[in-house]
Amino acid sequence: MNLSSLKPAEGSIKTPKRIGRGPGSGLGGTSTRGHKGAKSRSGYSKKIGFEGGQMPIQRRLPKFGFKNINRVEYKAINISILQQLAETKQLTKIGIDELIKAGFISTSQLVKILGNGTLTAKLEVEAHAFSKSAEAAIEAVGGTAVKL
Repeated sequence: MNLSSLKPAEGSIKTPKRIGRGPGSGLGGTSTRGHKGAKSRSGYSKKIGFEGGQMPIQRRLPKFGFKNINRVEYKAINISILQQLAETKQLTKIGIDELIKAGFISTSQLVKILGNGTLTAKLEVEAHAFSKSAEAAIEAVGGTAVKL
């Protein structure tokens, strides 16, 4: 036995229909696409949500809710995370740059410090916003909360 004599098992490979190879093949002419219409043409692609000309569901259903165009989105970071960061990196000042380097935020995100957890390290924290409990916790251990 050698590699040149290997063959797949009998019946394991099906040969695909060769479509559009002339009238003698039995699959020429319209090439299994039928007569006329969008689906028979080259370049046809059905749009997502197309329902055959019927009014699509996303247009039949009413719009609802309220989107505030003035909403300001903050990335929430708890003081327990600030405590961990201060312990692992021996920091006394935590700002936006330190949070970006640690991978907690991206460069375009705004940061809000929340008061979940306990803080024992005296820190100078810079952020875009603070909750009242976070600001109180930071100042209780002798640190400062600086709003950017």
